[in-house]
Amino acid sequence: MEAEVSMEDIKVYMIANLQIHDINIYRQYEKGFFQILKRHSGEFITYDDNVVHVEGDNKVEGRVILFSFPSKSHAEAWYADEDYQALSEHRRAATTSTITRISGLPERK
Repeated sequence: MEAEVSMEDIKVYMIANLQIHDINIYRQYEKGFFQILKRHSGEFITYDDNVVHVEGDNKVEGRVILFSFPSKSHAEAWYADEDYQALSEHRRAATTSTITRISGLPERK
């Protein structure tokens, strides 16, 4: 009998898309980001300032950042963290941005 995988056990990925308007204010956000990410078991994967648009009408522009959490609850706790919300004021002041959460696939047996 196979054990059911709880949605809580599914890794989630965060995709941030930023158009940076004030690099000095944004750097204040960057300085505090990684410490808070680690506090919630987050893993930084990569970023790219030179995204290549391959297909479609909704071209992504600016910086794309990819990071992950071991579960939805870890991601939600990170986003709700008072320190992160305070730090995010720098990001909001310095960028136009979107942050999207997507769920990974359950492990196949």
